[in-house]
This record gives sequence, C-alpha cells and structure tokens, in this order.
Amino acid sequence: MSSQLDLVETTEAAPTRRGRRRRGGGDKAGGPELFPQKPFKQPRHIYKPVEAVSADELESIHEASMRVLEDIGIDFLHEEAKEILKAAGADVTPGSDRVRMDRAMVEELVGKTPEQFTVHARNPAHNLTLGGGHIAFSCVASAPNAVDRERGRRPGNQTDYRNFLKLAQFFNIIHCVMGYPVEPVDIHASVRHLDCVSDMIRLMDKVFHIYSLGKERNRDGLEMTRIAMGLSEEEFRKTPSVITIINSSSPLRLDTPMLQGLIEMARAGQVSVLTPFTLAGAMAPVTVAGALTLQNAEALAGIAFTQMVNPGAPMVYGGFTSNVDMKSGAPAFGTPEYIKAALVSGQLARRYNLPFRTSGVCAANTVDYQAALETTLSEWGAINGGGNLIKHAAGWLEGGLSAGFEKFITDIDLLQMLAEYLTPLDVSEEALAIEAIRDVGPAGHFFGTEHTQARYKDAFYAPIVSDWRNYETWQEAGSPIAYDKANTLYKKALEAYEAPALDPAIDEELSAFVAKRKEEGGAPTDF
Repeated sequence: MSSQLDLVETTEAAPTRRGRRRRGGGDKAGGPELFPQKPFKQPRHIYKPVEAVSADELESIHEASMRVLEDIGIDFLHEEAKEILKAAGADVTPGSDRVRMDRAMVEELVGKTPEQFTVHARNPAHNLTLGGGHIAFSCVASAPNAVDRERGRRPGNQTDYRNFLKLAQFFNIIHCVMGYPVEPVDIHASVRHLDCVSDMIRLMDKVFHIYSLGKERNRDGLEMTRIAMGLSEEEFRKTPSVITIINSSSPLRLDTPMLQGLIEMARAGQVSVLTPFTLAGAMAPVTVAGALTLQNAEALAGIAFTQMVNPGAPMVYGGFTSNVDMKSGAPAFGTPEYIKAALVSGQLARRYNLPFRTSGVCAANTVDYQAALETTLSEWGAINGGGNLIKHAAGWLEGGLSAGFEKFITDIDLLQMLAEYLTPLDVSEEALAIEAIRDVGPAGHFFGTEHTQARYKDAFYAPIVSDWRNYETWQEAGSPIAYDKANTLYKKALEAYEAPALDPAIDEELSAFVAKRKEEGGAPTDF
C-alpha cells in the first residue's frame, strides 16, 4: 500500500492530440481565501480497507453468486448479446432470454479485465487512474430536478445543467462527471445527448460519461469524445477516454439498451461500470447477504459478457446495494446496511482484482442534519470499502431525485476534508518539533515560535463552509448557518469559473457533427 499521496503520474503513453491544453477553472482557485483548495490530484488509499466479513464468509457470497449464475441464470434481453454468449459457450435457453454460465467460464472471463487503467481527459493533467489505491470523486448524476434556496425545486433545465458542470470544473476535488448532474428536460430527448455531451466537452476538460440509452446515443457520444480528444479511430480504441454506467435491471435482467451500451463501449475500447441497482427488500432479498449475492451475480455476468465482446476491455465493478424503508418502500441511503454493503462490495471487487465503484448518497430532502449524517456515513463506507470511483459525491439529495446547489458546496467541504484525512502524516524530524518544544518549555505557547510562523498558513485544513468563529462574532454576523454560506458560495464559484481552452479546429468539427446528427433526427425516442 502506498505511503505517499502523490499526484498521479500517467505512465501509459497517449497519442498526440491537437491543440494546446491548459488547466481550467478551479486550478486558478478563483480566490484562494474564499475557496481554499489544493491542485487537482487523486487521493490515495493509505489505510487498509475495512473487511466486514471474513475470507470464508466472502467466499460463501462468491459461491452463492456462482450458483445463481449456473442454476438460475440471468435474462439477457438482446438477440445479438445472446448470440455472443452462445458462441462463447454459455448455456442459452432456446426461445428464451435466460442464460446460464458456469463458474469456470465466469472466472476466466472476469480475469481478463485489467486491474488498473488510465482514463484520458481532454486536459492530460486531469487524466484519471482507476484501480489500485487511487480515488476519483464524481458529482451528482441523473437527477430529474435541481434545487436551490431562491428558486426551490424545479425540473432540470440546460441552464442548471451547465451551472453544475461549471462547478464540477471549478472544484479540483471533483475529478470527473459520471452523468448529467441534472437532466435538462427542456431539450428534446432525441437530441439531448448531443447538446449535453457538447457542453461537457466545452465547459470542462475532465473525464466525463455518456449514457447507454440505445446504441445511437452510445455511438454519438463515442464519436464526440473521439473528436474532443483529437484522436483517430484506431488511436481512440487504444485510449480509454469516456465512461458509461451500466445498471442491471434487478433482479436478474440485463435489458437491451444496457447490453447495447456494453457492446458499443467494449468494441470501442472504452470504460463500462457494471452497477446492479439492488435495494434490499425491494428488487433484492431483504437480507444484506442476499442482496450482495444478487448484486455480485449480476455484476459478474455483465463483466464476463463484456470480455466476450472484447477481451481486456476496461471495466469497473459497481456496488449500489442499499435498503428500503419497509413502511413506504422508499430507498434509504447512508444507513448502517448501506455501509456494510459498501464494505463487502469492496472486498468482492478486490477478490476479482477489479476497480470498485461506490457512491456518496443520502435520502435527505434538504441540506440539514440528515443530509450531513447520511452523506458522511455513505462516504465513510465508500472510503473504508476501498472505493476507486465514488459517484454522486457532491450535490445528491432526495435519494437522487434532486441535485442541490447548496448541497454541492457542503459536499465539496466534506470531500476536501476526506482528502486531507487521506494525506499521510508528516513525521519528519522537523515535524516532530523538538527544538520548538525546547524553545517554548513548560507553560508557554507556540503561536509566536519560528516553527509555527513558518507553517501556520498551511498547517491545517481550511474549511469553506464550517464556521469557526466564536459565538459572539458569529451572532454579530447574523448567525448564519451552513445553508446560508453554501448558498452564497455556489454563486461566487460560478462567477469565478473560467472555461477551459478548446482547440478551434476541434470545436468546429464537434459543431459540424452535432449539426449533422440533429439534421438526421438524432436518436430514436418513445415519443
């Protein structure tokens, strides 16, 4: 395990891309006194992950998952996928969607997946390493509503969508965007992906995500990413540069859009994150162990299938097991059960030598005690579970139904604190401060020592939301609460945002592609 929190250095050679790159938005900090933040870099796991179950207990979950795959099977709702599975030796029931795979096949195929890989960003300084001890935080994704104090809760729109992208670019602790932070429903579904991916490319230079909602959207997103990266088709297939999230339809189904996404992404050499949405008591057994068995079976089936399409295609093992409120059926997050599931999911991912995706989530409807408690607990489970890609880490509210601007800021403070927690303790001779202790002696103080004066500016984490003023000073300032400060700060961050540079030739090619696809009608919809 690494003992250093170093800037991740990309050792894999990447093809030359057109145009000059520079850091965008947050690297300039936009006012370090208002937004104290460190340069962009991925934190590392410096503490041993928590193992919630023993090796024997973990193996019992694995064995149960293998029995599900061998004896019960999973429905693959896509004819081409079933043809691929049958050609690879899986047991495909004639006239049915049911597919069974023996454990030897599954383990051999899963073993072809890389343990660690680089995902390339438009700005190489923002490349990500997924796997090993590396951590990447992503902001809220796929919320149908946006919310802030002044305008309240409203359906997602392009303006709010763009503002969340700007915040994601501005804050260095956000390493990537895994989905539209809020769904801009004011753009027609047939062309929404064209405008949204264009905005990601122009407003950010970090790693981003495309949805698997039919092969046309996948192909458009892949081509737009290739254009943005300035790569040939052959170079693009060798350069992972974009990610999709694949959710199985629990229990025991992979539907057509998800399977099309797996096929298109694997053939293009791009990254898929296989994440079953297993809620104990609803779409999964009511016991955490049963829900994890189902999650593991579905995840391994999708990962194994991807390796049939393209051996060595980059994949991430996703865990999103939580429970429901058995009184209402509503999803619950940040629960003790959620934390246990995150810890064991991390153990399973490590058993298969796969990068691990998890989440920082809550069920709170506003920025309050519940939001802070549940988000902190879910992040704690994600970190201690050894998470490599932590999704929904900033801005998630209402069980994912809302993306909150104030919540985004309070979560940024939490994530920066976690990154500081993951910074190795300095125990050098100077840090041990023997001479300073000698100089001060008994009954003195250290405020004025040379040792303190040389270090005080960066000695401790400086919060952006937490208020350390004494009661009287805080009261004189109007007794502001965290929600008040976060409301002001998200607006200040938007004012400080600067768009990253984009090669004019790439911008022109991107615009031409989008115009052509819109003229062709975009992607098919159900409307």
